[in-house]
Amino acid sequence: MILNKETARTTAELLLQIKAIKLDAQEPFTWASGWKSPIYCDNRIVLSYPPIRNHIREQFARQIEELYGKPDVIAAVATGAIGIGMLVAEILSLPFIYVRPEAKSHGRKNQIEGNLSEGQTVVVIEDLISTGNSSLNAVKALKEAKANVKGMLAIFTYGFKTADENFEKEGIELHTLSDYDFLLETAQRTNYINATEAGMLREWRQDPANWKK
Repeated sequence: MILNKETARTTAELLLQIKAIKLDAQEPFTWASGWKSPIYCDNRIVLSYPPIRNHIREQFARQIEELYGKPDVIAAVATGAIGIGMLVAEILSLPFIYVRPEAKSHGRKNQIEGNLSEGQTVVVIEDLISTGNSSLNAVKALKEAKANVKGMLAIFTYGFKTADENFEKEGIELHTLSDYDFLLETAQRTNYINATEAGMLREWRQDPANWKK
């Protein structure tokens, strides 16, 4: 869910400017899943641009306080959200932890890195939502540690129906700074793509697993 439309438009424009989000309907990208896609998102790039990472962390902090007040802990989903999650925890003067995809096989065998006490309220930071499976895996680990997960905020979501269903099934509230619809709107408005390309990008999202150029 988008909390602030102006933030959504600004965030989309900034991500396009630094090529954190790349759109190319003519030469599709190949995802790790094997999907052919006219869009590729790597939000870790924002960490290399101080004004933009500051915008992201400030919007996250503002929305967290508006939605949840001040939680006990900020958690990030490893590895993509660790950097921005730590910045959010810093601006809010809160403890920070991060959650691995699975427990380590050596040492203390932690899946959650950092100090988390039973019953503490946690807001989870993510950089990108596709199907939501990896993000919700982190939430599962936090719940198993008996944390009180208030919700998740992410920089961007593709807006797949399956992601909405997954979050609803798990009863986790998701808010994002921007999303696919605002991205396409902004990309057209700034002449980054034309109407034909926008149509192709909308078609892709309907069935990304079977889409072809």
